[in-house]
Amino acid sequence: MSRYRRPFYEQAAVGGTAESLRLNPPRCGLGEGFFIVMIKLITLLTRKVGLTREAFIEHYETHHRKIGEKYLSGYAAKYQRRYLNVAESANHAPLDLPFDVLMEIWFPDQARMDEAMALIASESAQVEITADEARLFERDKTRSYVVEEYESDMPTP
Repeated sequence: MSRYRRPFYEQAAVGGTAESLRLNPPRCGLGEGFFIVMIKLITLLTRKVGLTREAFIEHYETHHRKIGEKYLSGYAAKYQRRYLNVAESANHAPLDLPFDVLMEIWFPDQARMDEAMALIASESAQVEITADEARLFERDKTRSYVVEEYESDMPTP
């Protein structure tokens, strides 16, 4: 059975609390569980040519991540990075990855996302962010999207 998650919603565990997300987003009922409204923004980022995967991850996790945390604190409920690897067992996997990291930022509502984006767009933030991004990313390849999620209920293996 496939279950459609309304756009921007992330299911919380039955009996879960907003405190576990460090925020207090609105909730609406759905069967025995409930949904916490979350806007999920994903960004696909490509590492700078000549930068090894290891050096890329090291710099991102020890430096660039902290810049993100600085500007997202108080606005985002979750900020995470997912680094890609070629899946050798997947016969459709490309040898060259189209991007190196999928970054996710979860916001409790549109207002907080808009406030965070306004802060990030400020001149002082842009000076700091773009200087570090120039060391780390092929900025012209960066793409961002707001996503809708669909989830299948799978039997326990």
